[in-house]
Amino acid sequence: MAYELTLALIKPTLLAQQSQVTAVLREIKSAGFDIARTQRHHWTIEEAQAFYAEHDGKFYFPRLVASATQAPMMALALAAPSAITKWRQLMGPTHVYKAQWTHPTCLRARYGISDTRNAFHGSDSPQSAARELALAFEGFDTQWWLNRAKEAR
Repeated sequence: MAYELTLALIKPTLLAQQSQVTAVLREIKSAGFDIARTQRHHWTIEEAQAFYAEHDGKFYFPRLVASATQAPMMALALAAPSAITKWRQLMGPTHVYKAQWTHPTCLRARYGISDTRNAFHGSDSPQSAARELALAFEGFDTQWWLNRAKEAR
């Protein structure tokens, strides 16, 4: 299994509930992730549009941008073997109703409110992770970090 980095976002609707955020962070750590970096940030409309650019033109894009800019969110750089797949499994399906039906113990089933306000985001590929980590953490160099982690092991 390749050691990877992925971006995890805790979206504004969940970040407003500190006790739930604490529980989620504990769950992330107990699932075997190292938290390489974390930051709370209130995105501008332009930052949200750049982050979600692949969804531009889709009917839900305005809701996605509005939801992402309503309040601060927390970005985490998570590291683990197969981190991308592992984080996506922990989050569960994008659609909250489906998550509640098919994966009732996943994070989105427990903390999500709707498809747009599903509490979390996770990168879907190593390329997306590198792009998203650089957007979330200005100047973050995924390859440099992975090289340093490899040397340390």
